[in-house]
Amino acid sequence: MAEILVRRDGAVGLVVISNVPKHNALTPEMCLALGTALEELEADATVRVIAIVGDGERAFVSGADIGQFEKMKDQAAIEPPYMLPLRCEKPVIACVRGICMGGGLGLAAACDIRLCADDAIFRMPATRLGNAYTTSGIERIMSLIGPGNTADLFFSSRKFGADEALRMGLVQRVFPAAGFATEAAAYCASVAENAPLAIAASKKGIRELLKEPAKRDLASVEAARKAAMSSADFLEGRAAFMEKRMPVFKGA
Repeated sequence: MAEILVRRDGAVGLVVISNVPKHNALTPEMCLALGTALEELEADATVRVIAIVGDGERAFVSGADIGQFEKMKDQAAIEPPYMLPLRCEKPVIACVRGICMGGGLGLAAACDIRLCADDAIFRMPATRLGNAYTTSGIERIMSLIGPGNTADLFFSSRKFGADEALRMGLVQRVFPAAGFATEAAAYCASVAENAPLAIAASKKGIRELLKEPAKRDLASVEAARKAAMSSADFLEGRAAFMEKRMPVFKGA
């Protein structure tokens, strides 16, 4: 069954993309459900980090379900998956194992951080399919790996592995496939332990600095920074450091 599953592991909200027989290819219905799942976890005050994972061990997302490609192309109401994580104010982490291609690569690129297993296989096959990617989709990937690498991936439609993805800056961490789920969960949990307001301020700063200088809202970044610095969490962080203990942040 092709579906989007939502689970929670402590302060980490999991979005599981499940279409195992088709390597977790996204159908139009799954794209809509993915947006709903992200909105649900964004609104859940107990969730501090959102992780997107593929069901099973063979694929993250292999792209759009080619059998329904025309249906997806003709439905303007279906937002491309590579735009959906950009709505979230909370950190969104892509946990990539196995196949990550096409829309799956775009979805991962839209997340804040990408972790992958050493068996990950990436590809942007748009030109092999005669498909022209949207400007926003290209822009997001180019912001991560630069114009030369982006041109290489789009023009050649070639496959590449985890080591090359790490070298070009597409992913931030690579873990052995055998222990990937455990390592990825531990990384996500470590992010969730940190001060939510400070993370939110950092994410806002990164987002604004990715924009053209004339379009940046640096006042909102400064406001977020001041909110973090005047919070109870800031006092807790300092106290925990002095007392040599783990801080317990409340997000306030």
